[in-house]
Amino acid sequence: MPEKALLNIKNIYKSFGMNAVLKGISLDLNEGEVLALIGGNGAGKSTLMKIIMGIYQHDKGEIFVRGEKVTSNKTSAALASGIYMVPQEPMLFPNMTVEENIVIGFEKKGSELHKELTELMTAVGWKLDLSRKAGSLSIAEQQMVEILRGLLRHAQILILDEPTSALTFDEVESLFRSVNELRAKGIGIIYITHRLTEVFEIATHVAIMRDGKIPVRGLVTEFTREMLVKGLLPPDAQEKEDTLKEQMKAIDYEHSRPVFELQKFSGYGFTDISLKVYQGEILGLAGVVGAGRTELATTVFGRDKVLGGKAYLEGRDITGLSTRQVIAAGLNYVPEDRHYHGLFKISDIAANTSSAMLGEKTMGRFLLNRKEEYRLTQKYVDDFRTKITGQAQLAGSLSGGNQQKVVIGRSLSTSPKLVILDEPTRGIDAAARGDVYSIIHELRNRGLSILLISSDMEEIIELSDRVMTVCQGRINGEFTGEDINQDKLMAASFGITEKKEAGA
Repeated sequence: MPEKALLNIKNIYKSFGMNAVLKGISLDLNEGEVLALIGGNGAGKSTLMKIIMGIYQHDKGEIFVRGEKVTSNKTSAALASGIYMVPQEPMLFPNMTVEENIVIGFEKKGSELHKELTELMTAVGWKLDLSRKAGSLSIAEQQMVEILRGLLRHAQILILDEPTSALTFDEVESLFRSVNELRAKGIGIIYITHRLTEVFEIATHVAIMRDGKIPVRGLVTEFTREMLVKGLLPPDAQEKEDTLKEQMKAIDYEHSRPVFELQKFSGYGFTDISLKVYQGEILGLAGVVGAGRTELATTVFGRDKVLGGKAYLEGRDITGLSTRQVIAAGLNYVPEDRHYHGLFKISDIAANTSSAMLGEKTMGRFLLNRKEEYRLTQKYVDDFRTKITGQAQLAGSLSGGNQQKVVIGRSLSTSPKLVILDEPTRGIDAAARGDVYSIIHELRNRGLSILLISSDMEEIIELSDRVMTVCQGRINGEFTGEDINQDKLMAASFGITEKKEAGA
């Protein structure tokens, strides 16, 4: 064990039911190191961090902090041993002062805490008005408050989860200065990021997580960006891509017309998005979490404010319309989080399927047409082979895959010309994933246009006719034919590509 080791993780395993998430993870963090932890969505990063913080209990393996084995799986024990995690979204009380947010939870006298806090801020060289309301702070300042919370608890191991995802350029520079100041104090930092450029700017070491393992790790100076991208890809990526390409049918763009078009479309989290989706086309929108893809979808769907540009559906301007008006125009959306935004879990399957049609003439303007509701629900149950005990079954009692089929069925009940599918197979098992893929292929064959948002590169490659990548709120690449491969899509999603004009 290194002489100045802060954290040693040895052979950690973790499963949820039959799903093995961590498969023998080993990792070290020493004093003054910044370990960049990178990996695709679902690689196991969050699970590992929650185990370190005592939120989850590992099934097998050992964790040592400063050479002492951790035997308690409680968050309080992790905090007591000097570990603190700064969440991606700072969790402050906006109507409390900066100082009140930092010292909350301590049992010491206020005067003692104030003295310790001011001495701590002097030591790290930070200047914050402790009397300011937290609600008036920038995101970077809020993260400083979160870090101070940890340091006041004498944290020697800091975990920063996507710390720059919502920061401006100047705020990122400020955060990097803070990280370097903490390094100089001997604090070890685990830095989780999707931005490979940041790895080379701030980290001393890097580790890649893939499918619950860490196949690649070492000094940052030993790697290039291209090497990291290659490390993020599964070993059989090229073989799978070749097989899928043989099965793809080309879209005749010359004789097809765009059903949906965005022109320099801007909103909260994305800027100047231009794209077209053609008749019977699946346009994949690839990128990592936080790239702005979901924000784009919800803005088009009328849930968020349009800040600039235009959206057209079959030539009709739908910019800024309400969600109801967008649906009526012929566009529907299957959200990423089906539990929070897509499903009425305590309502039955029939009610969930017909809910998008309430108020329509066929479903009854004043009294619900039960016969039509039954026919509509049964159509999608049969088409999608949804496993149910009956239409009166509560949607929340279905498996994840069958819930997703109900949500997709409801979106299609409005007979849309274009449907946006946001992470359509998130949280469902392999068998259900295959069913959803079959549904998507069938919809394309019927001539429906689909905008597919996914962080799963294999999913994007298997389903898409054409792919655009989004990085930090902007489209930075467009791929067709043989260029739709994991290597190029992964590189572009992490910002390793030359920007070019896209949207044709």
